[in-house]
Amino acid sequence: MQDILLILGIGVFGGMMGAWLFQKLRIPQVIGYIAIGLIIGRSGLGIIGDVEIPALRPFSYLALAFIGFLVGGELEGKIFKQYGKQFIGIMLGEGLGAFFVVGAGTGLILWFITGSIPAALAGGIVFGAISSATDPASTVDVLWEYRSKGLLTTGLISVVALDDALALTLYALGTSVASLLVGGEINLNELLMTLGVELIGSGLIGVFCGFGLSLLVKHSRSSDRSLTLLVGCLLLIAGVCLKHKLDVILCAMAAGATLINASPHRSKPLLESLRAFASPIYVMFFVMVGARLQLTSQPAWLWGIVAFYVVGRTIGKYAGTWIGATTSKSPALLKNYLGLGLFAQGGVAVGLSMMAGQHLSGVEVLDGLDLGTVVVSAVTATTLLVQLIGPASVKWAITKTGEIGRNVTEEDIIKELKVADVMHTDPATIREGDLLTEVFNKFSNHDQLCFPVVNNDGACIGVISIDSLKSLFVEQEIWSWMLAGDVMVPIKDIVSVDAPLAEAMETMTQMEAEETILRNPQSRLPVGIFDLRSAKRSVSKKLLQRQGV
Repeated sequence: MQDILLILGIGVFGGMMGAWLFQKLRIPQVIGYIAIGLIIGRSGLGIIGDVEIPALRPFSYLALAFIGFLVGGELEGKIFKQYGKQFIGIMLGEGLGAFFVVGAGTGLILWFITGSIPAALAGGIVFGAISSATDPASTVDVLWEYRSKGLLTTGLISVVALDDALALTLYALGTSVASLLVGGEINLNELLMTLGVELIGSGLIGVFCGFGLSLLVKHSRSSDRSLTLLVGCLLLIAGVCLKHKLDVILCAMAAGATLINASPHRSKPLLESLRAFASPIYVMFFVMVGARLQLTSQPAWLWGIVAFYVVGRTIGKYAGTWIGATTSKSPALLKNYLGLGLFAQGGVAVGLSMMAGQHLSGVEVLDGLDLGTVVVSAVTATTLLVQLIGPASVKWAITKTGEIGRNVTEEDIIKELKVADVMHTDPATIREGDLLTEVFNKFSNHDQLCFPVVNNDGACIGVISIDSLKSLFVEQEIWSWMLAGDVMVPIKDIVSVDAPLAEAMETMTQMEAEETILRNPQSRLPVGIFDLRSAKRSVSKKLLQRQGV
């Protein structure tokens, strides 16, 4: 147990350091997590080895439950009402595109190497089925990291969510056909029953959990209690799916989609809290993805399969997306760019390859190497290569479509700004010797609600606001002889030009002040006016600009 805790600490801390380094290089952070996993895993230092990986497997299932739930939380019904047909068409196109291209190419390579048509067909079908899977975890992680928002982002999340069910279906049917081709026996009715239970059962359990969570959230007055209930539900989902061999991601996605559509207003803040809570779990999950990868010495022809698999899968995914988008009459943005976001391959593909390895372990290929080992080794190697390509392609796609940085709130904008970014520069001033008549004329001719009062050297010595003049409105007989210096309020340097906007707004709120004069610390010359109301309007304007409204 102590070793497991130490490994978790090394994984999370090391993963964050890797993410920080890769972000400095403008590379998606998920690649940094995986790189650290490679260093400390089987292919590197061996800190995480064959003993620790099985021990941490339940942790990976929990991470998949978190990821699936948050992906499902993005699937609002109104989006599917508008684009459901297009998303399903694209999903079928990209999944089947990869299946046929990879299946045909790897099958030909295996036939050339082995001379056995049944073994080649079996291997091609299995490779094709596995290639249809898209990793939702790393894809969505990039979208969250860069705060992406828009039609392409919505399309990516929807397609990778639906893609899991298609990959499982193709895999189940493909491995069954492969077993028949290499002399195995299979009961078609039993196969269809098992597949139906896995897919429909996972979905129904997820929907039931989603509705249950919706009722609990509605009656919970504490956000902490709601988060605790949600985490407990995800633990149950992961445990039930693991015990009964159901699909964790599909079940959790169904729960998330049900909750967001049943209780949209209450669930959105809860989903944000869960995303922050789950951050260390994501980090460790991707570190484990890297740690599991083992690239031992393999025959040269196997690397030929790896190369074709990566190239063929990339072509199949992109071309299939284009065909599916064209057939379903999707917008040009989805047709041209969505395929670029579907290259990632992760835990789902590796898990399917492990199961295929067990089914095909008795089929000898060449030199004592069985077909099951070929599938596991090739998919492991391709996962490493594709995980380096996939996240970068997602980033490129959302960059080209201008969707980076659009999923922001007013709080996010405020955190990025300083007082200097929203202050009113070059304010009109009042001299301390000006008569009140001139002062009132200034207020009539300018939009400012307060004016800095300066001396003969131009230094700001006080401030006059509209509130400070209210008592003098009816006493116009004194306007012609009373001076500005007589009614000004001595200036207080409440905030500075370089202060963070969030800090300045909090200070102003605490002091119950709406505006203040900003001075140069050395010359004491007025440099601007910080108006709390104007600052809030500027933040709202910048938010709309970032969101593309």
